[in-house]
This record gives sequence, structure tokens and C-alpha cells, in this order.
Amino acid sequence: MSLVLYGHPLASFCHKVLIALYENGTPFENRTVDLADETSSADLFRFWPVGKMPVLRDEALDSTIPETSIIIEYLDRHYPGPIRLLPDDIDRALRVRLWDRFFDLYVQTPMQKIVTDTLRPDGGKDPHGVQEARGTHATAYGMIEQQLGSNQWITGDSFTMADCAAAPALFYAETLVPFGDDQPKLRAYYERLLERPSFARVLKEALPYFKFYPYSHQLPERIRSEMPTD
Repeated sequence: MSLVLYGHPLASFCHKVLIALYENGTPFENRTVDLADETSSADLFRFWPVGKMPVLRDEALDSTIPETSIIIEYLDRHYPGPIRLLPDDIDRALRVRLWDRFFDLYVQTPMQKIVTDTLRPDGGKDPHGVQEARGTHATAYGMIEQQLGSNQWITGDSFTMADCAAAPALFYAETLVPFGDDQPKLRAYYERLLERPSFARVLKEALPYFKFYPYSHQLPERIRSEMPTD
């Protein structure tokens, strides 16, 4: 197998890349990394000493590709499929890159801030930072609602890299800061993302791991009902 993806089934940024791979049926080895296990994480650190996931390793081209947006663009160029995740037109491509970064920076990052703070010991928590993160989510939700307009997907009628970023970002963020009643377009978009076969597959594969998510009780009922009970 030429392509190996180093990641974890619970990690939202890994979900983003998996969606892109599943959209085009790209053959790859999905290698789960346990950062607490030296043997499991050895290859990841060998190829990318920063240790952040996901990382794509392309043995055929002897390339190591980190960072989710770069990975997806790499796949779009070197392993293209029927779904073009980044348009050829420069203006449309810039719009996709903008909203890709938007979801990473203003939905994913504050979501991780809130979740990480939950795991901190007493005395080490950052309530002010969590409040700021929740405020960023509220602002981002309003901007997404406005951007959607009559669009099916975030930048238009085509599913793109930006939607790959949106799906896991909104999935986890909604468990922390629920969508408002004044955001019906965002809610409908979120439902379309949940129903997208590529993302549905990602979520199904993550089911055994969701019990480790601190806000698992806030996951959608359709997900909680399928989670293993042991």
C-alpha cells in the first residue's frame, strides 16, 4: 500500500482527512497511533518529530505530508478521484481555502480548547479561555449561517475540502455550544454533513472510541444509540 495515514479514530483533524480519502475511494492503510505507546508512535515521530496527527506517508513518492489541508491538496493533485476537493478556478479555490481555514481556526481550535480544559486538573483550568472559546463558536456559527445562504455546501453546490473541515469541527463543537434556533441553515447543513456517506463511515469507525470523549453524553442520539455498551 503506497499511502499510510497515521492518526486516531477519535481525533477530529484525522476525521477531516479520512473524509477526503473516503470521498474518492483512495486506497490507503489507516494506521492507528497510540501516543502513550512508544512502539505504536515510533513511526509517526520518525517521519514527523512534532508528533501531531494526522500525517500521510507516501512510500511510492518517498514523501511525508503533515497538516490536514496540505494532505488533502496533496491527494487532490497526486491521487485525484471523481470528487475534486479543490477547484481549478483560482477564485473558487481561494474561497475553499478560506473556509477550510475558518473551520480549523474558529471552530476546531476553540473546540479543542474547551475539551482540553475539561481534562486539566483542579487549579490548572482556564475558565476565561473557555469563555473566550465559547464566544468564538457563537461568532463562527453566525458567520456560517450567513455564508450558507442558499448553498448546499459551504462554498456552493460542490462538496469540497472546506466541507471536509466543517464536518468534524461542527460535530464536536455542537456538543459544547449547541446551534441556536436562529441558525436553521447551519442546522440543516450539519444534518447534510452527518448523512454524507464519507463522514458517516468515519463516525461509524469511531463508535468504539467515543466513550473516551468527555462530552459523549452530548453526542447526537443517532450516535449514542450505536455506541458499544461494554
